[in-house]
Amino acid sequence: MTIAVTGSTGQLGRLVIAALKEKVPASEIVALARNAAKAADLGVTVREADYGSVERLKAALQGVDTLLLISSSEVGQRAAQHRNVIQAAQTAGVSRIVYTSLLHADTSPLSLADEHRDTEAALKAAGLRYTILRNGWYTENYTGSIPAALANGAFVGSAGEGRISSASRADYAQAAAEVVTGEDHDGRVYELAGDSSYTLADLAAELSRQTGKDIPYKDLPEAEYAGILKSVGLPEGLAEAIASWDVGASQGALHDEDKTLSTLIGRPTLSLGDAVAQALRS
Repeated sequence: MTIAVTGSTGQLGRLVIAALKEKVPASEIVALARNAAKAADLGVTVREADYGSVERLKAALQGVDTLLLISSSEVGQRAAQHRNVIQAAQTAGVSRIVYTSLLHADTSPLSLADEHRDTEAALKAAGLRYTILRNGWYTENYTGSIPAALANGAFVGSAGEGRISSASRADYAQAAAEVVTGEDHDGRVYELAGDSSYTLADLAAELSRQTGKDIPYKDLPEAEYAGILKSVGLPEGLAEAIASWDVGASQGALHDEDKTLSTLIGRPTLSLGDAVAQALRS
């Protein structure tokens, strides 16, 4: 069996490749990357592929049995890019696609959901075996803001009292590896999230506990939070999107209690306390 992984040089992709190498020989893994040089350190076969070229994708997918389609990072272009990958997989003879979607993509109010819904529909219509991994939020999306919170004496956002069931990238990567190499996953849609949920006030309290500093959470109106993000250099569109996703969190978009993720990986997901400790160490 040959397994190919898109987005192999991204933060999730690298972790997936590492997890796969623990389960199958490296010779059975193909890393797809726009720039082969960036994937040279992965220790697996590397093939160049471009989301914009069905022909290059088709060539890169020759001889591949299972494709892990890690969603593109280019918000706004994802739907078209993913359709290109699916079309190339069909013509190259790929038999199965596993796709990383968004938690509760079918009902999510997040702006990210539309492109995932489009991709899920295209995948189901393609006639290939498929599994959909609806990944929740990465804990790193929030712990990445810890340096700024420490520097400014507060953790800011617009999530209100919304509960967030996030998990680490490593947790999601292991789940992907389990499904890609496992049996009895065809046609399934998995809602994947962390074992426990927290509010951003809980995160601020945990950060305060571990650092011995008083780091409160300040909940801000969406426009004000977006303005702060823009003031630190984020592009306007991205700043507004991040603020809107926080508002979505306040509406329950990032909450799930099914524990499907920990069932798949056979262990508890990374706790909030451990995630904060890891962030502080790094």
